[in-house]
Amino acid sequence: MSWRDRISRIPFGLLAAILFLMVSGLLGIARGDQLYSGRDFAARQFVWIMLSIPVLLAATFVPYRKLIGFSHPLFLLSLMLLTLVFFMPARNGAHRWIPFGILYFQPSELAKLGFIAALASYLRFRRNYRSAGGLIVPFLLTIVPVLLILREPDLGTSLVFFPVLFAMLFTAGARPRHLFGIAVCGLAVLPLLWSQMSVEQKSRIVSVFSQEDGGKSPRGDGYHLHQSKQLLAFGGMWGSIVEEENDYDPLAYHLPAARTDFIFCLIGERFGYLGATVVLLAYIFLIARGFLLAAATKEPFGRLLGVGIVATIATQVIINAGMTVGLMPITGMTLPLMSYGGSSLLATSLSLGLLMNIGIRPGYELATDPFRFRREVPMLRTLR
Repeated sequence: MSWRDRISRIPFGLLAAILFLMVSGLLGIARGDQLYSGRDFAARQFVWIMLSIPVLLAATFVPYRKLIGFSHPLFLLSLMLLTLVFFMPARNGAHRWIPFGILYFQPSELAKLGFIAALASYLRFRRNYRSAGGLIVPFLLTIVPVLLILREPDLGTSLVFFPVLFAMLFTAGARPRHLFGIAVCGLAVLPLLWSQMSVEQKSRIVSVFSQEDGGKSPRGDGYHLHQSKQLLAFGGMWGSIVEEENDYDPLAYHLPAARTDFIFCLIGERFGYLGATVVLLAYIFLIARGFLLAAATKEPFGRLLGVGIVATIATQVIINAGMTVGLMPITGMTLPLMSYGGSSLLATSLSLGLLMNIGIRPGYELATDPFRFRREVPMLRTLR
């Protein structure tokens, strides 16, 4: 395939959605710099965006099938790095980062992509997952990074892995009754996961069921949820960029981690419900377009990799947006492409570059039909 053909096959709609979300996140971070004193986070995020775009483009054009040989080593490397963080100095009471001079790398971001690649490589030509016993290895591939990430502690990132596992198994053709069995096993290990959670994580889950709207800001873990909903309400329909701003009260506008975990609240305050809706629609388009690209390819590793990437982003968006309005516990989950931070932005750009790569090469492998059980996957048949 010539370069002209490859460029013509780029999903420009998906690329436009990615760039729109990056710019929207930058505007939200700039609003945070206006509301809260401190360093110029918007300038730093702009630098990360300029670094992420070449990563996005490089991942788009280097053949994604080269990742197959590195998938398991990449997963093992990510597990080693997840272990290494416990020997690093804690930041804000958590062992999530590995320092590199003035920069900090978050291994859990790499672990998500490593897990997806390893699982896609394992499932691409196998049939043993059609039996209950054959699901043991995929389940173990999932539970190991989940337990390590929970110990950091990082509840938000750990919640991503199981939805991705289900999406990829469903795409590969696992039997529904076996997926139900996996769900039962997942419920069975909940006490183990609960025992690995910190006191703060447990309290945040409990606070979802005891929240109260209005009145003064509560103390404890309900404070973040109260402030996030209040900041969204300040934006009204059109946001502070159009409507007259409320008298600025630092206590009323105060929201910890506003530029990272709660960037969606800053978008809602600045651009109102209308702007927040446009952002959600951009995510819906990105997710739908991504699933279509994955469904269109006949190459098994590419389809599984694409589904895993899109499922990861969809899960993050649902959890992050849900926690800002009280539908999910406050977990420390970043919003893909929008939250401040280099590790998350670079990892997401790399993943989405691979997704566009799959769209450019929908099925050049000469082989028999890799999905023998595709008739049992009605969702993908409909998307095709």
